[in-house]
Amino acid sequence: MKTIVIIGGSKGIGKAIIKLLLETYKIINLSRSQPDFTHQNLIHYSCDVLNDELPDIEEVDSLIYCPGSINLKPFERLKLEDFKNDFDINFIGAVKAIQKYLPNLKQSKNSSILLFSTVAAKLGMPFHTSVASVKSAIEGLVKSLAAEYAPKIRINAIAPTVTDTTLAAKLLRNDRQKEQIIERHPLKKYLTPEEVAEMAWFLISEKSASISGQIFEMDCGITTFKN
Repeated sequence: MKTIVIIGGSKGIGKAIIKLLLETYKIINLSRSQPDFTHQNLIHYSCDVLNDELPDIEEVDSLIYCPGSINLKPFERLKLEDFKNDFDINFIGAVKAIQKYLPNLKQSKNSSILLFSTVAAKLGMPFHTSVASVKSAIEGLVKSLAAEYAPKIRINAIAPTVTDTTLAAKLLRNDRQKEQIIERHPLKKYLTPEEVAEMAWFLISEKSASISGQIFEMDCGITTFKN
């Protein structure tokens, strides 16, 4: 049974990924909060990826980094500290996790890394300066590392649009806001965590053995269709 290390798997998309993979993989979750469920294939370490030393893990076949932020403000109201905090959460944490478990991934067959970007990295959107900037850095990281570690380790990212998680709760506070989000997307919907989890499963599985260095936009049409 392959071992998947998930950073930030106690909530949102990370939680959906764990629940989808639990019957097929051994899951090691590193998160500040304890998951609200247990399973014989799930091991949890309580830690803060930015401030704590990450645990030593003997075998790692895939690494999935889920932590993110949605800090939407007018540019003039963003402080340098806002940019630094978003960069730490989204980028530095991912780099720290990759560097920690890279030796393990090199020892595995068909190993993979999965990161997360956002549709805002491609589609210019007001008030998204900070998150779009740091996620663009993630996309650069994916492409560079995928080239550097081919063919041993595959590295990809998912760039979701609005997803129904606690992180996006401010965007989906009431029925009116939900309807506005739906209308903005040509497919007249936004994402569920379970949909994103299905894509994650595909990208760490052997079914995607020929795919690396790619950013997969789960955008409900918003970046490519005229609405």
